[in-house]
Amino acid sequence: MLTFTAAVFFLIITPGPGVLTLAGIGSAFGRAAGVRFLVGLFIGHNLVALSVVTGLAALVLAEPRIRIVLSVLTIGYLCYLAFKIAFAGSKIAFIQRQSAPGVRGALMLQAINPKAYVVSTALFSGFAFMPDAPLAEVVIKFVIMDVLWIAIHGLWLWAGLTLHKLDLPLGTQRKINIAMACSMLMVVALAAWSQVAG
Repeated sequence: MLTFTAAVFFLIITPGPGVLTLAGIGSAFGRAAGVRFLVGLFIGHNLVALSVVTGLAALVLAEPRIRIVLSVLTIGYLCYLAFKIAFAGSKIAFIQRQSAPGVRGALMLQAINPKAYVVSTALFSGFAFMPDAPLAEVVIKFVIMDVLWIAIHGLWLWAGLTLHKLDLPLGTQRKINIAMACSMLMVVALAAWSQVAG
């Protein structure tokens, strides 16, 4: 069980689309928007894990064309989120009234987030610690995973909110937003490259 807990920690804490977007939304749009996005990510994370446990994800992702569509959707949606974060609070006329993505946006991100499927698959297909009680093991894994997930994502949101609360000059805040967006785009580029290379 300790090995599983360590695996959860290290797999979830590494920067991926979810945590980077969450920190960016906290930094660019503030606490309420960040918490809404966190709730959506949490629900989506559990739905993805449930689809992995039940085998639904394996069935759907076995089709190469579906994987390609999901990859394209992931890249497109992450670019859209990066744009929203980079230009939050901007005075440019055509993007001045941007609102933060909410629960629905977070659910959509988790549904197409390749890291969410990889992490869930790794955690639920390995690290067996109760071979005689597989259902109890799955329930315990969900509890451990969710407790760590909330703590780690809470830290990422806190980091974004801390930047937001500093009440930095507009130019500095814009630079931070752009840096957050660029970090997200780096993850997008790495994900796209791994799809091509793999």
